[in-house]
Amino acid sequence: MLKKLLAVVAVAFLVGACAEPPPPPPPPVRNFLVFFDFDKATLTPRALDIVKEAAKVAKAGQNAKVTCTGHTDTVGPARYNMALSLRRASTVKDALVREGIPATSISVVGRGEESLLVPTPQGVREPQNRRVEILVQ
Repeated sequence: MLKKLLAVVAVAFLVGACAEPPPPPPPPVRNFLVFFDFDKATLTPRALDIVKEAAKVAKAGQNAKVTCTGHTDTVGPARYNMALSLRRASTVKDALVREGIPATSISVVGRGEESLLVPTPQGVREPQNRRVEILVQ
């Protein structure tokens, strides 16, 4: 009886040892910030360098998902700023596509005046709030 029990335990141990190893952990999420001039949706040379770095990271990951989230400062009407934030995010997406990232793996989000990086009252120009966050996961 004891021999049978030990045999069953040994077989169970060997089967468990032969099981497939666990999958590798997902790659770390990387975040990049691209800043824009006041009331603009064009990339500066520095912003283009950051987009290229984000594209390099996305290419290194298998089937990376990329999210471009546009933001504005609090100058101007909220409706206008929402549209501007989407234009900024789309500009970054277009640059990522030019760098070889498939358009289908990039999502674009506009936040307008929501989610300020630097909290300010309405009507304050804050360069750090005029940005697109690129999230590579």
